[in-house]
Amino acid sequence: MTEQNQKQMGTTLWGIADQLRGAMNADDFRDYMLSFLFLRYLSDNYEASAKKELGTDFPDNRDQPNTTPLQLWYDNNTFDIGEFEKQMRLKVHYVIKPKYLWGSIAEMARTQDGELLHTLQNAFDYIRGRN
Repeated sequence: MTEQNQKQMGTTLWGIADQLRGAMNADDFRDYMLSFLFLRYLSDNYEASAKKELGTDFPDNRDQPNTTPLQLWYDNNTFDIGEFEKQMRLKVHYVIKPKYLWGSIAEMARTQDGELLHTLQNAFDYIRGRN
């Protein structure tokens, strides 16, 4: 990518961010966006590690696209959740409950679920170890 293309893309992305931000203070917007990016990163990393840990037991959610594969695994393996989370803490040093994964949060946003903000707050509190 040329330097001119990079500048043009940066200008375009900045314009999109300004439209999304609306009347919100730029610093507050930055904090929100960084939090969302961090949640997305943690979720993607966690799901990839869970898929590796569970191997062939990691479910396929094609028939149930409104849920995450990990949520399907939790639903079908309630007695194994404790051991699984123990292994995940050893390997990736954190656990994200399926309802707090990016896919679940995105689905709540897509369907305009009234509990979205409450769930997001709980997700960040859980990741920080506050609940």
